[in-house]
Amino acid sequence: MNTTSGIILAISLIIIMFGMGLSLTLSDFKRVLIYPKAMIVGLSCQIILLPLIGYLITVYLNLSPTTAVGVMLLAACPGGPTSNMLSYLAKGDLALSVSLTAVSSLLTIITIPIIVQFALVEFANQSLAVSVDALTMVKQLFIIVLIPVGLGMLVKGQYPLFAHKMDKPVKIASAIIFVLVIVGVTISIKDVFMSYLQEAGLPAILLNISTMTLGFLLAVLFKLSRPQAISISIETGIQNGTLAITLATIALNNAEYSIVPAIYGLLMFVTASVIIFIRKPLGVKNEISA
Repeated sequence: MNTTSGIILAISLIIIMFGMGLSLTLSDFKRVLIYPKAMIVGLSCQIILLPLIGYLITVYLNLSPTTAVGVMLLAACPGGPTSNMLSYLAKGDLALSVSLTAVSSLLTIITIPIIVQFALVEFANQSLAVSVDALTMVKQLFIIVLIPVGLGMLVKGQYPLFAHKMDKPVKIASAIIFVLVIVGVTISIKDVFMSYLQEAGLPAILLNISTMTLGFLLAVLFKLSRPQAISISIETGIQNGTLAITLATIALNNAEYSIVPAIYGLLMFVTASVIIFIRKPLGVKNEISA
């Protein structure tokens, strides 16, 4: 991608993260203390389990360096606004979903640079290696994630009626932007996309299905409610693909690393739709309990 495309992509992500901020309040972060068990299980799945599964998949499938880094980059990213929307549609615990997204987005400001540096050292050979300054990546994440989310929360606090009215339009706009980003990435790397599709498709779907399944099973194992288990499953398996693509093209300066996130972005809606279809007839209320 050229500089102009990178700027457009960064602005798109900033808009999405600002929209997410419009749906957040400080009470969402306080739930870490109010409902510790659900939050600890959910965050452990996102911050620890997800990258670990991503690593095991890359090693087991003996993926190319480009695909391996793409998998690890995606696995390092938190859930996004899409996971909140899907949790709501699947009758999961929406409050828990929003809280997990908010807290994990802050934590990954620190964990993403660490995991990406590890992936580059572990998988990228000399010809593909990219020198990434962890501090620079933290600054980039601060600008495209933390600041817009904070501004969104500020707007919600000062103008709650406006934030409420903008909630649905912003979510629709975020979904449209996400689709356009995937289409744009596919076009920008069209010369190599098909050659990577066969290799990247399998790890993408394995990462999605395995993380969603294990997230759900761990929640059940710790005796969380069914809506909580649904939300943790979705939060673990539905990643912020736009963030992964943005980091690939801007921080790592390699659009090929965004192939896995782009493919994943398409596949994750299929598996999430299955959960929504199964859950809707049950009519379970969105409740949160300790």
